[in-house]
Amino acid sequence: MQLLVHAFEPAFMQRALIGSLLAVVVTSLVGTWVVLRGLAFLGDAIAHGVIPGIALAVLWGFSPIVGALVAAAVMAGLVSLVSARTVIREDTGIGLLFVGMLSLGIVIVSKARSFTTEVTSLLFGDVLGVTRSDINGQFVAAVIVVVATIGLYRPFMALTFNAIKAQSLGMHPKAAHLALMMLLAISIVASFQAVGTLLVFGLLVGPPATASLLTRRVPVMMIVSMLFGALAVIAGLTISFHAGTAGGATMAGLSVAGFFAVLLVTEVVRYLSGRVSRPAVRNA
Repeated sequence: MQLLVHAFEPAFMQRALIGSLLAVVVTSLVGTWVVLRGLAFLGDAIAHGVIPGIALAVLWGFSPIVGALVAAAVMAGLVSLVSARTVIREDTGIGLLFVGMLSLGIVIVSKARSFTTEVTSLLFGDVLGVTRSDINGQFVAAVIVVVATIGLYRPFMALTFNAIKAQSLGMHPKAAHLALMMLLAISIVASFQAVGTLLVFGLLVGPPATASLLTRRVPVMMIVSMLFGALAVIAGLTISFHAGTAGGATMAGLSVAGFFAVLLVTEVVRYLSGRVSRPAVRNA
């Protein structure tokens, strides 16, 4: 307990904790829908798709949030265009845009004078550099995501389990999908300062996937996801502070490790429950 208290005494660690917990809120809410709809690859592609926008912001000196939002919108639009106008599968188009946007971003960042520092911060985040301004922006993003999740709960639910029925009920599944893509972009943009564009995917998918092993009710899944995400954040920052590891990578790694730990426990419990419930064979 002393290690935990000592780790969060510095002001910069407190800001890192608040920023990371806000990132957990938005990624857990949006990530639950991503996991349920099987959109993990698309989510990862959009996470990489924001890199050119952030890179231009770094190079030209304007807000990375604006650059990231514009790039995310372009990425989502290109994915929709390729899917609608070509005969190739959607995952192929996503893969092409994934690599193309990542390459473009790195090329742009390479023009910066402090290339090594900028690209490291861009890709892997700088959780210890989270400022009050970053936290304010994350809070606004969290409010937007929470309100949208509550307001669009029924369309998102219908889209997840039966898109055809959703359309027959007048819920406009295409509009719901677009809204989800925008929330996905907002969650990524709100979180990249803490964990970076490459590692945000760990928080976006890890805790919701872990929660899906324990419950099938969507609201409960979101809450459980936040709990696992918060645990990964607190443990990751504590380990990072005392062991000198990269904060964002430690948090993202723990969120993924949590999935496999819970998976192992559930499999062991299922195996033991099966043995207990199996009737004993009596000798004739």
